[in-house]
Amino acid sequence: MTRLMGLDVGDKTIGIAVSDELGWTAQGVETIKRQSKEKDLARIQELVAHYQVGAFVVGLPKNMNGTIGPRAEMCQAFGKLLEERTSLPVHMWDERLTTMAAERMLISADVSRQKRKTVIDKMAATLILQGFLDAKSR
Repeated sequence: MTRLMGLDVGDKTIGIAVSDELGWTAQGVETIKRQSKEKDLARIQELVAHYQVGAFVVGLPKNMNGTIGPRAEMCQAFGKLLEERTSLPVHMWDERLTTMAAERMLISADVSRQKRKTVIDKMAATLILQGFLDAKSR
């Protein structure tokens, strides 16, 4: 089993998480501040090499009725670009409400608003990846 990398792709940031070698747990790694596709992909490729990642799980923010909107289309396009650049498989994972769940977890842990801003996307990526891992293990 190789590690998986979970991504929460947004307009301004990309949250990154990786699995352990056994594919049981997801850990947040970092939040990339978006600069350009080339710089974003270069950083992701550095992390892929460092963690020896074998596949991606990209969050797909579907609408509540299950349809694909503009944000989900952007995530699908990013996933396709990742697949082309890295030759690694990309799994799209329904991530409805993960950012809201991450926010609630941080608030309940009494994390300050300023600190929440810096970790919310990394935590959302962790929840996306953990959801995928849990579903796969069933």
